[in-house]
Amino acid sequence: MRVRRPLSIAVGSAALAAAVAGSTSAAGGAATVAATATVAISPAAVHVRQATAAPPSTAYCEAHYQIACYQPAQVRAAYNLGPLTARGITGKGQTIVIVDSYGSPTVRHDLSVFDKRFHLPGPPSLRVIQPAGRVPKYRPTSNREGWAGETALDVEWSHAMAPGANILVVETPTSENEGTTGFPAIVKAETYVIDHHLGGVISQSFSATEQTFPSKKALLNLRGAYKDAARKGVTVLTATGDSGAADVKFDQSTYYLHPVTSWPDSDPLVTGVGGTQLRQSAKGAWHSVAWNDTYNVPTQQYIFGSKGPNPLAGGGGKSVMFTRPRYQNGVAGVTGGQRGVPDISMSGACNGAVDMYQSFPGQPAGWYPTCGTSEATPLFAGVVALADQVAGHPLGLINPALYRMSAMGKAAGIVDVTTGSNTVSFSQGGTAHTVAGFRARTGYDLASGVGTVNAARFVPELAHLAG
Repeated sequence: MRVRRPLSIAVGSAALAAAVAGSTSAAGGAATVAATATVAISPAAVHVRQATAAPPSTAYCEAHYQIACYQPAQVRAAYNLGPLTARGITGKGQTIVIVDSYGSPTVRHDLSVFDKRFHLPGPPSLRVIQPAGRVPKYRPTSNREGWAGETALDVEWSHAMAPGANILVVETPTSENEGTTGFPAIVKAETYVIDHHLGGVISQSFSATEQTFPSKKALLNLRGAYKDAARKGVTVLTATGDSGAADVKFDQSTYYLHPVTSWPDSDPLVTGVGGTQLRQSAKGAWHSVAWNDTYNVPTQQYIFGSKGPNPLAGGGGKSVMFTRPRYQNGVAGVTGGQRGVPDISMSGACNGAVDMYQSFPGQPAGWYPTCGTSEATPLFAGVVALADQVAGHPLGLINPALYRMSAMGKAAGIVDVTTGSNTVSFSQGGTAHTVAGFRARTGYDLASGVGTVNAARFVPELAHLAG
């Protein structure tokens, strides 16, 4: 999903670095889109403001931006990774696959700076491949800058969660507005990775609104890599987007006035990763609520330069393409007869952003607070790599295990998220609109999925149930 870019936000190298957000946009419903309709995919990372020379602390962000921001030690503590690290569970022997259009020309340098600043070991291996074709030479356009920032975020924060894992960056030579040609290149690249056994968990921070596709058949024809992954035991993760229950149409400025969701996160063979907001109490305890910054005025001013409201929340809802998979039968009261997303959620709130370093041309080099389900997805990819290490092999499709673990509750490391919603509001055509989304509740919901994780318990239980 894509957050609408307000005119007051300059994209690229201007004072506000990049208001790039959401995984996709679409025009019209599936029944009314012409057969030649374009499917737009784009990175889901959100970051604005000028760079800082040093990573901003929580206190700095709160004082200067009126939002919270976090560094790796804080996020790792929030998910209770310490006991795993003490046991040597760091993702050793596993490979996290990051798939992004174009990639970043400075990804190695940026990760090195990130690691040095936060006292993290470098990954055993960081490889970059282009199996779907040669990526054009980097030029600082808003599109290339957006994907380069996405790549930096994905690599840095998957590594922060699983510092002992290898990282494989898979770049594709596609543009966000190349239409349905974009997804075939991704399918080709991911199929190559899967068939050559190059990694155990694939992280995708992009998607396209289901209604964008000319027909259900057009979408189903693009599922080859996910079917291949399910057969060969590779886990595939996808961000659910940053516009809550809404999304913008292909013009990237007009919102649907009814709930929509996106693919591949809605695919039953993919794990849809939604967003939460991490909050820390005065005594240091962490807890999570469903991410929704739509009505938070300081966050709206920070991201959009206005009081809003503008949609800024974790995506979630019911698929119009896929019926309820068997593993969601236990939550049929929530999903009805349709596939529901997300499956699980991690930190993605902009009021609770994470520090990211980047140095590619076109934007000032330095540190940026960054947010979105593009943050949540690589975070969870790191957690899956930890479970792969415990199991001794990649786990493949983990969704059936997630719903079994949800029924087990805290004992399995599932932390239920029971507060918040992904309802969003906005002004369009001079009229105020609200797209009513879904509230977090006890158990599974369409705002946070089964909830989030206490990794110290979640990782060994996932390895046991999915392994």
